[in-house]
Amino acid sequence: MTNLIVNAIKYGKDNGTVLVKFAIENDEVEVSVKDDGPGIEQKHLSRIFERFYRVEKSRAKDRGGTGLGLGIVKHIVEAHTSKVEVESVMGEGTNFFFKLKKGKVINNEIDSSRR
Repeated sequence: MTNLIVNAIKYGKDNGTVLVKFAIENDEVEVSVKDDGPGIEQKHLSRIFERFYRVEKSRAKDRGGTGLGLGIVKHIVEAHTSKVEVESVMGEGTNFFFKLKKGKVINNEIDSSRR
């Protein structure tokens, strides 16, 4: 989540909007991070989850980062048996989203007999 939100802020437009949404669907939660930045060209979308891949190589020094963040996001989401996806429209922004199984609520009451 942190990487997706930081990227949305970093690569979104100045004074733009980042929208983080959670939608519950049966036993899953869909997570979405959307910005209203310049978007990512279609030719880059299939590669942005590769380690060290940078869309804006000419501005890499200005923006910082190693090109590892989205690769790490991909592996973490896949470790939870899901897939991170991306949609982007040039001039309108980018949306990263994935689904995770809902967790179980654990009763975390303090056992007064253990004091």
